[in-house]
Amino acid sequence: MLELRPNCECCDRDLPPASPEARICTFEHTFCATCAELRFDDVCPDCGGGLVARPIRPETQLHRFPASLRRVLKAHRPATPILPPRREPEQPAGWV
Repeated sequence: MLELRPNCECCDRDLPPASPEARICTFEHTFCATCAELRFDDVCPDCGGGLVARPIRPETQLHRFPASLRRVLKAHRPATPILPPRREPEQPAGWV
Protein backbone atom coordinates (compact mmCIF):
# COMPACT_ATOMS: atom_id res chain seq x y z
CA MET A 1 0.00 0.00 0.00
CA LEU A 2 1.24 3.49 -0.82
CA GLU A 3 2.59 5.53 2.07
CA LEU A 4 1.09 8.85 0.83
CA ARG A 5 3.79 11.11 2.23
CA PRO A 6 2.49 14.51 3.35
CA ASN A 7 4.98 16.83 1.65
CA CYS A 8 7.27 17.54 -1.27
CA GLU A 9 10.73 16.18 -0.45
CA CYS A 10 12.31 19.16 -2.23
CA CYS A 11 10.38 22.33 -1.24
CA ASP A 12 8.35 20.96 1.73
CA ARG A 13 5.03 21.98 0.16
CA ASP A 14 2.08 20.26 1.84
CA LEU A 15 0.59 17.45 -0.25
CA PRO A 16 -2.61 16.18 1.39
CA PRO A 17 -3.82 12.67 0.46
CA ALA A 18 -6.27 14.02 -2.15
CA SER A 19 -3.81 16.46 -3.75
CA PRO A 20 -3.70 16.29 -7.55
CA GLU A 21 -0.31 18.06 -7.31
CA ALA A 22 1.55 15.07 -5.79
CA ARG A 23 4.05 13.15 -7.95
CA ILE A 24 5.77 9.87 -7.00
CA CYS A 25 8.25 7.36 -8.42
CA THR A 26 8.20 3.59 -7.91
CA PHE A 27 10.10 4.02 -4.61
CA GLU A 28 7.49 6.56 -3.43
CA HIS A 29 9.85 9.52 -3.44
CA THR A 30 7.28 12.33 -3.34
CA PHE A 31 7.39 15.75 -4.99
CA CYS A 32 4.96 18.51 -5.89
CA ALA A 33 4.09 18.98 -9.56
CA THR A 34 6.11 22.21 -9.75
CA CYS A 35 9.36 20.63 -8.53
CA ALA A 36 8.77 17.46 -10.55
CA GLU A 37 8.22 19.30 -13.81
CA LEU A 38 10.40 22.40 -13.53
CA ARG A 39 13.33 21.21 -11.40
CA PHE A 40 13.56 17.53 -12.30
CA ASP A 41 11.93 17.23 -15.75
CA ASP A 42 9.63 14.47 -14.36
CA VAL A 43 12.64 12.25 -13.47
CA CYS A 44 13.20 11.33 -9.82
CA PRO A 45 16.47 12.87 -8.61
CA ASP A 46 16.91 10.07 -6.07
CA CYS A 47 16.47 6.93 -8.19
CA GLY A 48 16.25 8.09 -11.82
CA GLY A 49 12.73 6.68 -12.29
CA GLY A 50 9.82 8.54 -13.78
CA LEU A 51 7.63 10.82 -11.68
CA VAL A 52 3.89 10.36 -12.20
CA ALA A 53 0.70 11.60 -10.56
CA ARG A 54 0.16 9.94 -7.17
CA PRO A 55 -3.10 7.99 -6.99
CA ILE A 56 -5.73 9.45 -4.68
CA ARG A 57 -6.88 7.16 -1.90
CA PRO A 58 -10.67 7.31 -1.49
CA GLU A 59 -11.63 9.37 1.55
CA THR A 60 -13.74 6.48 2.82
CA GLN A 61 -10.54 4.40 3.11
CA LEU A 62 -8.36 6.97 4.88
CA HIS A 63 -9.72 6.15 8.35
CA ARG A 64 -8.73 2.50 7.90
CA PHE A 65 -5.57 3.12 5.87
CA PRO A 66 -4.31 6.59 6.89
CA ALA A 67 -1.73 8.61 5.01
CA SER A 68 1.76 8.89 6.47
CA LEU A 69 2.57 11.73 8.85
CA ARG A 70 6.35 11.32 8.35
CA ARG A 71 7.75 14.32 6.50
CA VAL A 72 10.82 13.76 4.31
CA LEU A 73 12.93 16.72 3.22
CA LYS A 74 16.19 16.44 1.27
CA ALA A 75 18.48 18.84 -0.52
CA HIS A 76 18.05 18.22 -4.24
CA ARG A 77 20.01 19.72 -7.08
CA PRO A 78 18.00 20.96 -10.04
CA ALA A 79 18.04 18.93 -13.22
CA THR A 80 20.96 19.63 -15.51
CA PRO A 81 19.85 22.38 -17.91
CA ILE A 82 19.95 21.61 -21.60
CA LEU A 83 22.34 24.09 -23.13
CA PRO A 84 22.42 25.04 -26.81
CA PRO A 85 25.35 23.63 -28.79
CA ARG A 86 28.50 25.69 -28.48
CA ARG A 87 29.30 27.75 -31.57
CA GLU A 88 32.80 28.71 -32.53
CA PRO A 89 33.11 32.46 -33.09
CA GLU A 90 33.20 33.45 -36.71
CA GLN A 91 36.52 34.79 -37.98
CA PRO A 92 36.73 37.46 -40.64
CA ALA A 93 37.76 36.29 -44.13
CA GLY A 94 41.53 35.98 -44.53
CA TRP A 95 42.23 35.16 -40.87
CA VAL A 96 43.91 31.87 -40.16
